[in-house]
Amino acid sequence: MLHIYYGNGKGKTTAAIGVAMRAAGSNRKVLFAQFLKSEESGERNSLRLIPAIELLPCPDKVKFVKFMSDEEKLNCKQHCRNTFDSCIVRVLRGNYDMVVFDEIFCAIENGMLSESELFDFLANLPKNIEVVLTGHNPSEKILSFADYATEMKKIAHPFDKGITARKGIEY
Repeated sequence: MLHIYYGNGKGKTTAAIGVAMRAAGSNRKVLFAQFLKSEESGERNSLRLIPAIELLPCPDKVKFVKFMSDEEKLNCKQHCRNTFDSCIVRVLRGNYDMVVFDEIFCAIENGMLSESELFDFLANLPKNIEVVLTGHNPSEKILSFADYATEMKKIAHPFDKGITARKGIEY
């Protein structure tokens, strides 16, 4: 089934991690890929401790796309491409019960991947694989394919008061 956690509120990655941990706790093998995130995200250290979750690597540091130079955008796009292609190969080999694409909608929205590539992947996916997608703005088309779709809506956030992201809480 296809799970989508999206919106401008906090909790998308947290929800994806929760379902991945539940799957791993039931002896299911999970492939976890993150886009536009760095190795310094706190959740990565926790996910590495779970043997049934394979976490694909991220760059050491990643800026918000709007602050990236053209060269940084090209490098980021290449990393997104490599991560996505690696997932396709690994999942189609049949070694996983679940694949998580964290922040894939943000990668698509910023031109790092195309939505058509995601649809091609979903169309060729073995039927026994659970897929979890997160990010800000999925298209209506992708939402129409979801078995689960949950929108995280921001009501309040410390950033609105000028408080920057805090390690261990927001990343």
